[in-house]
This record gives sequence, C-alpha cells and structure tokens, in this order.
Amino acid sequence: QVQLVESGGGLVQPGGSLRLSCVASGSIFNINHMGWSRQAPGKQRELVATMSSDGTTNYGDSVKGRFTISRDNTKNTVYLQMNSLKPEDTAVYYCNAEIIKATMDWAEYRGQGTQVTVSS
Repeated sequence: QVQLVESGGGLVQPGGSLRLSCVASGSIFNINHMGWSRQAPGKQRELVATMSSDGTTNYGDSVKGRFTISRDNTKNTVYLQMNSLKPEDTAVYYCNAEIIKATMDWAEYRGQGTQVTVSS
C-alpha cells in the first residue's frame, strides 16, 4: 500500500512563508513526478507546482516567483516553499505523485491534504 502524507500547513499572515512537506511511503519502486495542487472553497482544484524525476519543474501562473518546489529522492519527499503568501493562497494543499510500486504497477496518488490559511 502506498501513502502520501503532507505536513507543514497552518495559519500565516500575508507576506509570510510556509514550507510544506510530503512523504511517500509503502511498497515503492520508483516515483515519476511529484507535486502539489490546491483547492480553495468553491473553486476547482488547480496546479501549484510539479517536479519530474529529472528535476524539471512546472508552476501555476499564480505562484510563479513566490513558490519553489524541491524533492529529495532518497527520502521519497517533496517540498513546497511558499513565500510572499497572499490571502488568495488560502486553500487545502494536496500532494500528488505518480508512483511505480514494487509490483511494477503504477498509479497516481494524492495525500489527504493540509490546510493553508493566509490571514491577518
């Protein structure tokens, strides 16, 4: 069984920073892309950032220049450094990963989400 667990969410003032972490665990052979998406109340889920296994990154337009994605392949972990946070960044942030299991089956997995609230 494969599991993604996020951490690092919370309440922060506008202009502040937070760092999210997501650890993948279970019977994992390899991980292709890892990344983050978010969903605010009443809105559709949107891409925040992704990173492929070769380090190629992709960011949503609304976070470019403010958020940075990184990953530690030795720890099956992806991070999201969020700077210059704005109230409109308030959302539940989800970790996503395309994982190849030890059985060689692969699938897209998503974590349970972590709440980020930007408010004064």
